Amino acid sequence: QVQLVESGGGLVQTGGSLRLSCAASGRTFRPYAMGWFRQAPGKEREFVAAIRWSGGSTNYADSVKGRFTISRDNAKNTVYLQMNSLKPEDTAVYYCAAGWQAAVVVTTTAYDYWGQGTQVTVSS
Repeated sequence: QVQLVESGGGLVQTGGSLRLSCAASGRTFRPYAMGWFRQAPGKEREFVAAIRWSGGSTNYADSVKGRFTISRDNAKNTVYLQMNSLKPEDTAVYYCAAGWQAAVVVTTTAYDYWGQGTQVTVSS
């Protein structure tokens, strides 16, 4: 079993920055990929970014390219999401996820474990 705990959410003004963290614990931590997703009220959960645990290759949603950066610290079993130039439309609950099987990392079905989520609110 794996536990994922997100932190770093909060309220920020348009144009501001936040850094989310997701710390993993539990079984030997060697996932195929870690991802960040978000869900706004009344909307489906959507892909934000993903990183392969081995190698570090990344994927981003078009809506966040150039503004968000995903990174990982293998020694700490932690993944980060640096969010810059935030916009009101980035407001959502952000979830981190871990997947053990090689899969299409932009889909929720690629992930086996999920965190509880952290709220990000961007005021205009």
